[in-house]
Order: sequence, then structure tokens, then C-alpha cells
Amino acid sequence: MTGFVQVSTAAESREVAFRLARSAVGARLAAGVQVVGPVGSVFWHLGELGEGEEWQVLFKTTADRFARLRDHLIAEHPWSNPEVTATALVEGSPEYFAWLRRTVEPQA
Repeated sequence: MTGFVQVSTAAESREVAFRLARSAVGARLAAGVQVVGPVGSVFWHLGELGEGEEWQVLFKTTADRFARLRDHLIAEHPWSNPEVTATALVEGSPEYFAWLRRTVEPQA
């Protein structure tokens, strides 16, 4: 385990996706974010099958910063129960991981 994760959420619009991205990077909770979309989505919501378009938002951070990032995204997200999941980044260049770790360290 490298100690680094990619955190995923989705947003209803490009504007919301970029607002979440900017707020997380600005707070040094993520080193970088990719916004992908729109993507098609099929889901259960309030007991009904739904489908629509969303914007996928992928955050890169350390495992140590995940809980703070998760709490930040849940607080800032307009949805009452947004997806906020983490996938371990098991391999990568040492230089990239060093940059990532430096970037998300809280400022003294």
C-alpha cells in the first residue's frame, strides 16, 4: 500500500463539479482533480430506477487526508447523500507521489 488514494464523487453539472474541485484543492485536501463528463448514469433513487447525466470528479490525495476530504465533500455537496469513495493507488512514480504528498500537507 502506497498511502495514496483516488477519491470519486459525481455532480449534477460541470459548474458544481469544478466548485467541488476548487474547494478541495484550495483547502489542500487534494493535490489535483479531474472532472470527466458528462457521463451516463443508471441508479436507484428514492425507491425508483433512474438514469441521467452526471460529471465524475476524481480527487488525488493521501490516505491520511481522506477523512478530511470526505467530510469536506459531504458538507459542500448539494446532494444529501453523495458518493464519496476511495480507491487505493497501489503503484506510481516516486516523483508523482512525492509531489502529491507535499501538495496536500497542511501549511504551517
